[in-house]
Formats: sequence, structure tokens, C-alpha cells
Amino acid sequence: MDAPGYTPRVAKPPPPAAPRRPWYGEGLQFECQPECGRCCSRHDEYAYVYLEGDDVARLAAHFGMTRAAFRQQWTRKDDGYTVLKIDGPGCPFLDGTRCTVYQARPIQCGTFPFWRENLRTRGRWEDLATFCPGIGKGDFVPIDAILARTRARSIE
Repeated sequence: MDAPGYTPRVAKPPPPAAPRRPWYGEGLQFECQPECGRCCSRHDEYAYVYLEGDDVARLAAHFGMTRAAFRQQWTRKDDGYTVLKIDGPGCPFLDGTRCTVYQARPIQCGTFPFWRENLRTRGRWEDLATFCPGIGKGDFVPIDAILARTRARSIE
């Protein structure tokens, strides 16, 4: 039994560990290159543009179509996801190297190359640079902007 007035010393729990900064914590250098369009073309086995959130509504409005008409003409289902129909070497909305739906483009397109799968390791990012000539060019994109782009996508 403890003596009156005695307060036992209780070790304070250690402070919570600070969240570990990702390898790209200082930001990444990236600038989309003029007349490129490589991200809009098939590469390896990757040939999907996933439509999420308001993508269908935005693209349908761009074309002056109903959502149902847009879905019927331009999309298909893949594993339960709505994806653009890509029957050729690139996005159906690519004209040469120019995006014909740029103002209404899907979230996936607007967030490239800052996708979680591209940012998992420095090696993946460096591998992507062999495909995307904008990596390592231009100004540094700060981590806050990178994280905002990764959060914009609901599909990983």
C-alpha cells in the first residue's frame, strides 16, 4: 500500500511518431511537354482511362449529350468500373498530340503522372521517366500539390 500523499511515477507515453515523409517529400520536377501526348496513348499493357466522380457528366456536357448517350457511345464496363472505349493506339479524344476534351478531361488524365502507383517508390517514378519526357523537367511541384492530385482520384 502506498503512503498517504504519495503519487506513483507513471511513465509518460512516448509522443506520437511524426508521420514519415514520402520519398518525394521535397517535391518532384515535372512539366507537361508540348506536342507530346504519350500519356494519352497505350503503353505496355496499360490501356485504360477510368471514369470516376463527375467525369461522365462533364464529358457528356462537353459533347452536348446526355450521360446515357455518352456512356453508350464512349464507355464500357471493366471489372465493374466505367472506362473509356479505347480501340486504337490512344485515347479516342486525342487528335495527334492534342486533347480535344482538355477542359472536360477525366480526373485520371488531369492528375497524371501523380498517381499513387507511380509514386510508390523512387524506382517506379524513374521508370516512368523513360516513358514520360516531362518528368525531371520544369519547376518543382510541391508535395501539397502532389498529394492533392493523388487524393483527387478515387480509383487506385
